[in-house]
Amino acid sequence: MKATKLAVALLAATGLSAIAAPAMAYEAGDWLVRGRIAYINPNDDSGSLFVNGGDTGPGVKVDNDTIPELDITYMITPNWGVELILGYSEHTVTGEKGAVATSLGDVIETKVLPPTLTLQYHFAPNSNIRPYVGAGINYTHFFSEEVDGSVLRPAGGSVKLEDSWGLAAQAGVDIAINDDWFFNADVKYIQIDTTAKFSNILGGATSARIDADIDPFVFGIGVGRRF
Repeated sequence: MKATKLAVALLAATGLSAIAAPAMAYEAGDWLVRGRIAYINPNDDSGSLFVNGGDTGPGVKVDNDTIPELDITYMITPNWGVELILGYSEHTVTGEKGAVATSLGDVIETKVLPPTLTLQYHFAPNSNIRPYVGAGINYTHFFSEEVDGSVLRPAGGSVKLEDSWGLAAQAGVDIAINDDWFFNADVKYIQIDTTAKFSNILGGATSARIDADIDPFVFGIGVGRRF
């Protein structure tokens, strides 16, 4: 009986030691690959609609989207890393605030490719819980744009959104599962400003453009692996 109790105690102690032992630390030259589900929440409070050169006032809203996201981090040192964030989303731009804009309903459908590069600082590379912050630059490419809704979409109508450069900031945490695998949670703020230019709308008699500051918050959660 005493031997059995001693064996149980040793096994329990061994298990607790394994749980308490820190996972292997990040090292210079490590690659961290994370897969996330990301929720994109545009902070779009400054769009304006221009019709035939006249500013009809703020009036556009960009809808949310949930996407898969991939990012790759290269660790320059145990504390410093460079991360490339990849993914694409689809959004609808809707006129909804001003009198003119509200009458238009949905005006644009577009796909968005926003690769973002950040320089990260990892606060506790030797710990099981590894918070980090980052800052960098974003390039956003809009593609597959379409004029939407019944008001601005006669036959032949088209729209083009200008690509955007902006700053980006992030904060997140990696939580070790074992030496190589970890959970991840991350939030980013990205500056995305664009102008949408319409052509051949309403029989070609009307020109229109929309200035939109999208500036989304991106909330992500997922898993990662070190290589």
